[in-house]
Amino acid sequence: MVSLHCVILLANQEVPVADQSNNALKKLLHTLLLTAVCFLFMNAAKAQFIKGADIGWLPQMEASGYIFYDSTGTQRDCLEILKDHGINTLRLRVWVEPSNDRVNGHCSKKEVAALAVRAKNMGMRVMVDFHYSDTWADPGHQAIPSAWVNDNFNQLLDHLYLHTFQVLDTLKLLGVRTEWAQVGNEISSGMLWPEGSTSNWSQLGALLNKGYEAVKAVDSSTKVVLHLDQGNDNYRFRAFFDSAENHHVKYDIIGLSYYPYWLGTDYTLSVGDLGSNMDDISERYNKEVMVVETGGNHLLAQNTYDMLKAVMKKTAEVPNGKGLGVMYWEPEGEAAWSGYPLNCWGPDGKPTSALNAFLFNPLGVKTINSEQEDFFYPNPSDGKLLHLDLKKLSGLCVIRVLSVNGMLLAENSFESNSTIPLSLGLKPGIYAIQLNNKGNTTCRKLIVR
Repeated sequence: MVSLHCVILLANQEVPVADQSNNALKKLLHTLLLTAVCFLFMNAAKAQFIKGADIGWLPQMEASGYIFYDSTGTQRDCLEILKDHGINTLRLRVWVEPSNDRVNGHCSKKEVAALAVRAKNMGMRVMVDFHYSDTWADPGHQAIPSAWVNDNFNQLLDHLYLHTFQVLDTLKLLGVRTEWAQVGNEISSGMLWPEGSTSNWSQLGALLNKGYEAVKAVDSSTKVVLHLDQGNDNYRFRAFFDSAENHHVKYDIIGLSYYPYWLGTDYTLSVGDLGSNMDDISERYNKEVMVVETGGNHLLAQNTYDMLKAVMKKTAEVPNGKGLGVMYWEPEGEAAWSGYPLNCWGPDGKPTSALNAFLFNPLGVKTINSEQEDFFYPNPSDGKLLHLDLKKLSGLCVIRVLSVNGMLLAENSFESNSTIPLSLGLKPGIYAIQLNNKGNTTCRKLIVR
């Protein structure tokens, strides 16, 4: 096997212009160099890393007249802004018979279907989160929907199956592929209380399996997620999923919530436990894992940015590629509108810098575009200053400077539509300059003399 350093050496030999065969060889080696350097920055990824957002409030925000702006101050569709910041997946919660309260209601079957179609049209992936309630279901609230409250247990099973099937079948008929379906939301103490409490695992197991069966009846390829809170608490997860195994519960993926804010400590004190828990449960139960909810204080954008990158990194490091991705719970839910402090949207209607964390790809590049023309000059360079030519692009651009062994040396974000000077301070050698724009990545070799 040719080593990376051999490729670099060969790719930079002076070749006579008239020697066409050598020119072809040099072009090939040049491409190999770009590929090798860029892919050294990534863990071998078998699929796109999930970078998601739960956006259940969005339709009501729009209906109330809320206007979204990108970082340049241009009014745009919120989904476009999220996509420009690296979001590739939408998580949509669905309630059974919700109220019309703009914050604590809506998310009906019809409204979820409309939002799912928008997601599909934007080229985004879709997860449906079944709360099996008329409003919030979480560790402290798992109320049976009002229409099911007088059910006996067999009727409750039938209602759960029918509701799950109808929602997913409607999306299927609309041409939306549901890649993941969450059967219950933060169910560490069970769901549909009291019948589905963890104090009655035989019934909880039956309810979970009924949901699984409904999901697979619509599309056998849809992955079923079981979701618990406090993703840093290994004991909590072992207790639940050991019981699930003992009661023969069927599922595909373990979903985790991780909110340092609600733990009352900085993420640096618990993100290691999150990573250790994901490593443990992925091996113990032989399941893929996904952080399906996280978020940070909107007033501490840098801290939230750092937390998100740390969570994505821990997820990507789960052995055997079993860490699938990370989702933010209501990034667009600006505090003055929602009253929720863990969004990443400012009072000016623009996303905060925290959202830029989703431009970071812990698995490396999504694509390497070898045909696109160079986006910087001069090359070769003296290593002090480059000029970035971003005039033909739109939206946010992330520029990364990589060493020949794949080490990230610098990372900067810029708005496109201009030529931008970039100070470097690089020593003589070979580097890779990586451009990420709207999820596509171009990588170019830079020679510093």
